[in-house]
Amino acid sequence: MERLREVLAYRRLGFRLREVAELIGDPSTDAVAHLCRLRGLLLERRDRVDAMVAAIDRELAARAKGLNVTPEEQLEMLGAQLYDTIGGAYTATRRTEPRIAAQIWDALEDAQTVLNVGAGTGSYEPADRDVTAVEPSAVMRGQRPTGSAPCVAAAAENLPFEDQSFDVAMAVSTVHHWEDPIAGLREMRRVARRVVVLTFDTDEPGWQDRFWLTRDYLPEFAAVLAQFPSLAGMADAIGAHAEPVPIPWDCADGLFEAYWRRPGAYLEDHVRRAMSVWTNVGPQAEQRAVRSLSKDLDSGRWAERNSDLVSLASADLGLRLLVA
Repeated sequence: MERLREVLAYRRLGFRLREVAELIGDPSTDAVAHLCRLRGLLLERRDRVDAMVAAIDRELAARAKGLNVTPEEQLEMLGAQLYDTIGGAYTATRRTEPRIAAQIWDALEDAQTVLNVGAGTGSYEPADRDVTAVEPSAVMRGQRPTGSAPCVAAAAENLPFEDQSFDVAMAVSTVHHWEDPIAGLREMRRVARRVVVLTFDTDEPGWQDRFWLTRDYLPEFAAVLAQFPSLAGMADAIGAHAEPVPIPWDCADGLFEAYWRRPGAYLEDHVRRAMSVWTNVGPQAEQRAVRSLSKDLDSGRWAERNSDLVSLASADLGLRLLVA
């Protein structure tokens, strides 16, 4: 009955049968985890519908008064926050990757009190420390598992804590979403004695060519990070050194580069929905990239271009750990 319930519930939420099979076939996920995931997806859908109804009501009231409605106000019904757009897919594909987690947790050293900034659904939070989470998105907060660390609704740029309140502040794959990354990093430095940040390196010349997906199919990715601070600038802001973070070929965390040796995954809609890159580049670039990749996979061109990847167990695709 549990398995049948899970299949029917995921189907009702719009998942395809192959996607459902992958979800319920995951040996690391039990009935409780599935219920938490389904609850998060339903809450995200409810919150999004409520927000859309409220935005429509405001637009109807404005039009009834003969007021002009701006393009920004018209788009409000589609949602304003990036994580409120992509957050619903996180529980399906974004999990803690043990090998990346080990590197992050080693950098925490003997810290007992940890602040996780931009915490999302709680991936990479160490279970053996006293963790406090900070997450601005209600959708993401609603998907945090039962029993996870207490979570405060706040932004990185304005952390509601006294100076030096924590042994260490950590942030994992979130800095590129902050309105002011440097200000957020300095806030982390203010409230904690040490800082550990997983981010992305755009300093290296030709960095777009490190990953075949951005090199051959999604050149728009460079524009997405055009205003992102340099790795050197971020390191200077908190007095950090940078360590490379290799991505294993079977990475459990569905981050943008995770499927570098499993290209067919990028054809799956639910996989892309949990990656902010696709929302940022827009539907036209996304559809073109997917069509082109699908064509090259069918023809064997992708395999021919990337034959050197088959023997690699991990790859350096620009992930960096800043440790201060």
